[in-house]
Amino acid sequence: MRVPESITDRLPALAVLEDDWEPVSQVALAGWVLFYGIVLLGAASGGGVARWFDLVFVPIHEGGHLLFGWFGSHWLMVAGGTLLQLFVPFALAVYFAFRRQLPGTAFCGFFFFEQFLPVGIYMADSRSQSLTYVTVGDPDQAEHDWYYLFSHAGVLDHDTQIGGAVRVLGFIGMVTVVGWLIWRAWPKRSVQPKEPRHL
Repeated sequence: MRVPESITDRLPALAVLEDDWEPVSQVALAGWVLFYGIVLLGAASGGGVARWFDLVFVPIHEGGHLLFGWFGSHWLMVAGGTLLQLFVPFALAVYFAFRRQLPGTAFCGFFFFEQFLPVGIYMADSRSQSLTYVTVGDPDQAEHDWYYLFSHAGVLDHDTQIGGAVRVLGFIGMVTVVGWLIWRAWPKRSVQPKEPRHL
């Protein structure tokens, strides 16, 4: 990736993005693609391996409420759960990109988009509020994040449409990341120039 000199002059740390990615063996690539395929098939059927990974993000989500609560804004505290839930895999993807490590970048990028799925489900639940909630503190004082956020934004009646669109974006993002990984890691064959034919 070519970074313009006008940018690298001001931000020299970005120059590392011009370095080549660390190579990935064909066996490792096949293993990763198989793994992502299993996760995608499970997610498409509404369960599978992705549900286990989602459990990792529950304490991150709840921690986001506590972290952003320090800023004194109730709106930011409520939104903070989803903000941290998405920020953590995004930040890790950026970290691995700067290390030029394809598998780590792809893994974190994939699960950044995978988290759109539970977020979309939570959004679509705003009016019905039929999901079982996990909360920090008194459960009697708990409020549905997206009911609060959508009510304040005036879009509560569109909760299922918004949630569905977010889920579609998640699937598109996951498939795109897998395609990018294959494109980047696939062995490049150098094209030999053809000898000119003499008549």
